[in-house]
Amino acid sequence: MSFSQNVKNELLQIEYENICCERALLYGLLIFGKSFSSYGISMQTENEGIAELYKSLIRKHCNVRCNINVSPKGRSFSVMIEEKSDCDKILGAFGHADTGSLKINHSNFDCADCVHAFLAGVFLSCGTVSDPEKDYHLEFTVPYMNLSKSLITLLEETELAPKLSNRKGYNIVYFKGSEAIEDSLYLMGASSAMFEMMNVEIVKDFRNKANRTANCETANIEKTVKASYEHMAAIQKIEDTKGLDFLKNDLKEMAVLRLDNPEASLSELSKLSGMSRSGVNHRLKKIVEIANTIHD
Repeated sequence: MSFSQNVKNELLQIEYENICCERALLYGLLIFGKSFSSYGISMQTENEGIAELYKSLIRKHCNVRCNINVSPKGRSFSVMIEEKSDCDKILGAFGHADTGSLKINHSNFDCADCVHAFLAGVFLSCGTVSDPEKDYHLEFTVPYMNLSKSLITLLEETELAPKLSNRKGYNIVYFKGSEAIEDSLYLMGASSAMFEMMNVEIVKDFRNKANRTANCETANIEKTVKASYEHMAAIQKIEDTKGLDFLKNDLKEMAVLRLDNPEASLSELSKLSGMSRSGVNHRLKKIVEIANTIHD
């Protein structure tokens, strides 16, 4: 089951204490469904629980009966109300005359929590959220421009900052970024999904830091190996052509120390010699320079 479906199933389990919040939930389901006019009110979903909720709340709050239609392969569930009298009854219940553009009617929110329940209904009707393991993206697919703008205004009133784009004729109200999505999930009442997302974010951050550390350590090892190879080649060249006694005592001591510790880093050679790291590096560079002046 996808993360998005987990969120929707969590929202389906919410039991609202106030009847006005339950009604606001239904309002979100209705107005952001497939159609909401006197010509027809309908919704379509892949989640049977959402269709059942839609059907039961319409009967409870609007006294309208409707049926759930299942697609031939059982992957899609739809509810459609076509009787004009029933459509008008539902529209009237939420203060919508079937004229003009469709916008959110704020008079349907009777308490502070109604907006949260409404947003849960909107998400159940037209929302999706990506798996946080892969991406951070939550969106609402809205068929009408004015309705999408009305949703943006409502979300902004809750201190969220959604963006708007268009995809195949649909208006997409969306959030990018984990913090904005976590806030959205919390407002809708999907706190378990929010904590799951936060945990994924923590693990991803830890994994990224571990990878960066590992990459840094690998780079340092490669750098140490390359430097050691250069030092060893230079010392061997001097020994084969001139002998190590050709070097001054301080450089000879460093050459011997490097020969005895071919895999040691500059920091490790510093500890072994009692010298500073920069002092060790300076002497080894000097040895390499001397070797470069010797012609075979």
